[in-house]
Amino acid sequence: MFTGIIAEQGTVIDIKSSPGVDSGELVLSAPVSSEGLEPGGSIAVNGVCLTATDNHDGQLHLDVMGETLHRTTTGQLQPGDRVNLERCVPAGGRLDGHVVQGHVDGVGSLVWRQPHTQWELLRFAVPQALARYIAEKGSIAVDGVSLTVTAVSGAAAEEAWFDVGLIPTTLDETRLGSLPPGSPVNLEVDVLAKYTERLLAFGGRSGQ
Repeated sequence: MFTGIIAEQGTVIDIKSSPGVDSGELVLSAPVSSEGLEPGGSIAVNGVCLTATDNHDGQLHLDVMGETLHRTTTGQLQPGDRVNLERCVPAGGRLDGHVVQGHVDGVGSLVWRQPHTQWELLRFAVPQALARYIAEKGSIAVDGVSLTVTAVSGAAAEEAWFDVGLIPTTLDETRLGSLPPGSPVNLEVDVLAKYTERLLAFGGRSGQ
């Protein structure tokens, strides 16, 4: 489990895939986040939970399954790209953001950003299928960053969107600070909303 509090921006060294093989390997420079991360350990890369296969000299090697390459922005990464990194929260650790699983629900895109004094307002387009899970003052993870939603599109809107406000710390310490309009981002909605919908779909049946 993660909390959406980014510890470091890593740098993509390489992303490898073989013809006919529906998987790959992501190699990152991550001097802070790699410390003490054993093979088999988990780390969130732009909000995607990945498993480390090797770790030496501040370089992480991570397995990437085909599902991840197809359904997140991971497959679009290029050498030199900066990525948000978070290690999983230890038992008893502080939950400073919100419950983030590292299971991306869909890909959105930055529509525009509006600078203000000491902060910025950003609007993201979101797939219609995810819009019902996003609520004003609720939580959402954007490229692994825990954010509070400040406004949402109406239920009948043809194009779904949501707004978030970024404080200086988020602008300085995550890749969202330099993201240009049009950029794709990984989105993970609040897991409680998804489970609530699933329970309601069964109409209170116990399953017995």
